[in-house]
Amino acid sequence: MTVDPETIERWRNAPRLTSFAPFFERTASGRGGAPDLAQPQPDLSLMDFDLDCAVFADTHTRLFGIFDQHYYASIPYRLEEECRLGAAVLSFALQNWARAMMPTTIYTLGTGTGCLARSLAALGGGRIKTLCCSPTPANREAFLARRGSEHTHFFLGPFFELDDDRYASDSDLSPFRDGFDVLFEDTTFQMYDQDRVKQLEFVVPRIRQGGVLVQVQKLAHEDAAVYAERERQKDELFKARYFSQEHISEKKAEILNTMTACQVDLSTTTAALRAFFRYSVVTWNSGNFYMIASSNSRASLVELISLMLKPAMPPAFCYEPLPLVVIDTESDPLGPELSWRSATATAAVAPRRSLSS
Repeated sequence: MTVDPETIERWRNAPRLTSFAPFFERTASGRGGAPDLAQPQPDLSLMDFDLDCAVFADTHTRLFGIFDQHYYASIPYRLEEECRLGAAVLSFALQNWARAMMPTTIYTLGTGTGCLARSLAALGGGRIKTLCCSPTPANREAFLARRGSEHTHFFLGPFFELDDDRYASDSDLSPFRDGFDVLFEDTTFQMYDQDRVKQLEFVVPRIRQGGVLVQVQKLAHEDAAVYAERERQKDELFKARYFSQEHISEKKAEILNTMTACQVDLSTTTAALRAFFRYSVVTWNSGNFYMIASSNSRASLVELISLMLKPAMPPAFCYEPLPLVVIDTESDPLGPELSWRSATATAAVAPRRSLSS
């Protein structure tokens, strides 16, 4: 987990910790950036009223911090995807606990208030221990206000300060000294630089044998017109439900135009992942946003994906045939075993029992 000092210094001077920092603190503290037309709520119909997703969605929304409202109103169907992913990771973690009879460890890197980490820890009941990080003090305040479980922890600082020395010396990090079963990076690397190899070089050693890396990235596109059209779709058909046009224009000027300089395309991020993993699969795509799951364990990746519902969004926002295998092996390919699970309907939509039954 050693990265050269020049790279660390470049990350310290990156947009996330310099020009973007005031925006994130202002938004996370409720002094700006919030949706001004409506608040996002999960659409259970897009998840086929699945029971596991409904339970996760209920817990997740109860634990929202201020920044979460902004985040889920900004990315099309990201809230539904978080519930789909959260339910799958919860099942994956509990199955892992049942096999090993040890707490499953999960790190959500750069996830604002750590709502996903808090939800998983709350539902895990001690069988899951989670860590999240953010360099924004207001996100730590939101984390502590609705922590939800003693089994979730927050590190105030950028991801690259969580090095071996910090894990060894910080007692709050003691459950995570041996690494993580799931490491989730959420639109964070794209705010530091384009060198995905160096970023992965820093975090991948923290993934345990059999563990999985899950990433959400906003990717560039080789055709600038395609990228722009997907952005138009996002702004006009999704964000306009929650933000006025004035708010959308302000954010584009303050954040998005700068962020594009640190984005990479799918082929570049795949090439970086190939240096560390035998398998990678795109499990979600919404416009320019992609979720990619990677592992050196075929069994772990197949298991996690088999616990996911089909993507919960209108087809018009998805531009890839999912699941899309981007890294595979010839000797033991993933493709034949990849499939989504079927939904288990909640009682609200299932046939009601009569009193005599």
